[in-house]
Amino acid sequence: MAKRLLPSLNRVLVEKLVQPKKTAGGILLPETSKQLNAAKVVAVGPGERDKAGNLIPVALKEGDTVLLPEYGGTEVKLAADKEYLLFREHDILGTLVD
Repeated sequence: MAKRLLPSLNRVLVEKLVQPKKTAGGILLPETSKQLNAAKVVAVGPGERDKAGNLIPVALKEGDTVLLPEYGGTEVKLAADKEYLLFREHDILGTLVD
């Protein structure tokens, strides 16, 4: 089994962020509370080429926190306990900034 995946073209490998089940004060959050579908960028591809052959680099970088669509992406298992998703750059909705 591979230990590292380098995405090709304009693909982005992300790891979904797990939302906390309770607040810092100890209050349990209900399952029905709407949370953002956020993920952390683990790896990015080099980019895509335009018709002239020029490289268009991916706008995201490793460590960015991004907003994902509700559905989509390709599930990838690299280790027994780690699950990742592989998206094309244009499928990612945006970058989350604190």
